[in-house]
Amino acid sequence: MEPAVNALACNGKAAILTVGVVAVLGFVGLGYKYLRKPEKVVRVGVVSKLLIHPLKSGKAVSVTLAECQRRGLKLGDMQDRHWMVVTEDGHMVTGRQQPSMVLVSLTSQRGQVCLNGPNMEELRFPIKQSDNAIIDCRVFGVDIQGRDCGDEPSRWLTRYLGEEKTFRLVHYEPEMTARRSEESKPLPSPIEEVVYADMGPVMLLSEASVKDLNKKLEEDVTIERFRPNIVISDCGAFDEDSWDKIQIGNVRLQRAMSCGRCIFTTVDPETGVITRKEPLETLKSYRQCEPAEKHIYKTSPLFGQLHNVMKTGILQVGDVVYKISR
Repeated sequence: MEPAVNALACNGKAAILTVGVVAVLGFVGLGYKYLRKPEKVVRVGVVSKLLIHPLKSGKAVSVTLAECQRRGLKLGDMQDRHWMVVTEDGHMVTGRQQPSMVLVSLTSQRGQVCLNGPNMEELRFPIKQSDNAIIDCRVFGVDIQGRDCGDEPSRWLTRYLGEEKTFRLVHYEPEMTARRSEESKPLPSPIEEVVYADMGPVMLLSEASVKDLNKKLEEDVTIERFRPNIVISDCGAFDEDSWDKIQIGNVRLQRAMSCGRCIFTTVDPETGVITRKEPLETLKSYRQCEPAEKHIYKTSPLFGQLHNVMKTGILQVGDVVYKISR
């Protein structure tokens, strides 16, 4: 009889302990729900431009509305940095090596791609060419695939760039595997998958930051030189550096890192001429990273911010930009 009584007592204590634990967890959960700080929403600017660069290093397409997807901006068939010029062995070709690429316009509509460039005849070809080969490409030493766009675009680009070597045009398709930027360099925060963009899916820059830079230059530069996707007005110079989380319309973006600048900024988007000096030298004089981040940016000056897309949706010129914090 005594063992049975003891067992009953033990079971009773266990039951009481279990109820107590559940109660404590419940109170903790309620406390977290009601005591955590609510989101603070502050207006910080307005979207003044939306720019899609369908061809990596090609001419920007200015739009008034765009879908903001995980891998960048999209309007119809045009997706940011989803076409790329490569050598025959698949290595990327950019405006760093071929400055005149900034004058090449690639647009797409109703299943057709249209290529245009100075002193070149317009070339049209279908987006979908499932019989064409899939090429293994290299972007900053990282593997990624692309569907070859055919011999006509290859001849067009080879003739335009005026080199003895042959160039090919590739297109990234949705079922292909994207790349992660951290495979090519250490990053302060993880960046979502990207296609042919250098580092991040969305780059944001303010008009005020470019205006501040122009005060230090002998000749003004346009914001298009820095190839952003989202341009912000109605804010102070470099305010965007402090926007870790922002809301634009129904889109939410999370800052991943600053955009380290290179020799490509010295290519004039209107002429395709590279100077290899300005505005890069001036940026280096006052936009260097903190010493603790030298292993990431090295000597590259910081100008603009790269963002991950946490919530997809529609962006429009005129949308108010809100900074989100707790």
